[in-house]
Amino acid sequence: MTQNKPSFSEAFRFWLKLGFINFGGPSGQVALMHEELVEKRRWISEHQFLHALNYCMILPGPEAQQLSIYIGWLMHGIRGGIVAGVFFVLPSVFILGILSWLYVSYGNLPWVIALFAGLKPAVVALVAGAAARIGRKTLRSTSLWAISALSFSCLFVFQVPFPWVILGAVLLGCLGSKWIPKQFALIVPAQDSGANPTIPASTTTQFLIGFRSHFCRVLVVGLLLWWGPVALLILWLGLNHSIVQEAIFFSKAALITFGGAYAVLPYVSQQAVENYHWLNASQMLDGLGLAETTPGPLIMILQFVGFLGAYGQPGSLSPSLSGLLGALITTWTTFLPSFIFIFLGAPWVERLRNQPSLNAALSAVTAAVVGVILNLGVWFGWHVFYSTNQGVHWFSLLFSAVAYIALTHFKVNLLKVLGVSVIFGLVIHLCGWSI
Repeated sequence: MTQNKPSFSEAFRFWLKLGFINFGGPSGQVALMHEELVEKRRWISEHQFLHALNYCMILPGPEAQQLSIYIGWLMHGIRGGIVAGVFFVLPSVFILGILSWLYVSYGNLPWVIALFAGLKPAVVALVAGAAARIGRKTLRSTSLWAISALSFSCLFVFQVPFPWVILGAVLLGCLGSKWIPKQFALIVPAQDSGANPTIPASTTTQFLIGFRSHFCRVLVVGLLLWWGPVALLILWLGLNHSIVQEAIFFSKAALITFGGAYAVLPYVSQQAVENYHWLNASQMLDGLGLAETTPGPLIMILQFVGFLGAYGQPGSLSPSLSGLLGALITTWTTFLPSFIFIFLGAPWVERLRNQPSLNAALSAVTAAVVGVILNLGVWFGWHVFYSTNQGVHWFSLLFSAVAYIALTHFKVNLLKVLGVSVIFGLVIHLCGWSI
């Protein structure tokens, strides 16, 4: 497959567009980037995409945003990574900020929920298509199929924490590369066997010297940008203000929250509701509903938590100003570390992209990721297609099947499918039916 390296302006326009259409949580967003960047535009290869995805999956934080930063960096260096990562979340920052203010002002948002309810069946279809598409391209041996099935079983049946699943996949890949290397061999297209143009060829010594200098610069600048605003808030408001508590809590959460949004939410919910009392359980569920029906990472629910926590405990500030600052500092401390992780590690990870032992481990991670995507799809589908009170939601199930066929077999443009989905949800709601 011939690659087409885009200009910076072309990439800029794409990342801006992506910020407004990246519905579906991490699985849907990964699927969307794969379809747009690998299959349609051919800006990066399958091997580069999966290698980047595997690295992002073992990092704490939102893996879909980290993947966008990595790909932006691959194409245009640090400025490309910054543009990709910022625009991945920026539209949702404004949209969810407005919805959060409307929420505290008017109590509920039935018109918003109705307008976007139809998106959920389409998202299930998108996730199912992602699992099938990535599975076809990556599960090339019985061992990788077995790892994928084991990953799904561990998550769905036995509720094994996500980091342990990924760690187990890495271990199996390392062992498999020694015992049955053919089962874990990486198939790299001829045109993708060399280094990426972003990474200039160099000796190991030259690379290590340059990497140390790069590492130190990124680390110093990143830490100043991360903790500088937190320090200023402490000097202004004191350690006990809700905004400062949010800044410190979400900074710590950014370092320990492995496994994506669904793995993070139980921990954050418990702390925010039971320990800090920033909001109640009902409000937490409302925030999750808003985050699921807006573009951007699902972890944007943390901005909602930050807004409500600071709005309800404003101290000497006005509630609106306090809520705004709480939302901004929560978003800043949640997403900024992702830039640091990618810019620190990506040069080293790319340098090792064609190492057999590393690729065997990452091939196993990719197989596990297929199981992870399938698990999220089943989890999401269960909540969309079934409820205890109403049983099976047949309208949603039928529409999801139609959306899946449209996306996978007829290659209908995703924006058209999402537009029809929004109309579908509104019509169903106005008719008084359930979706």
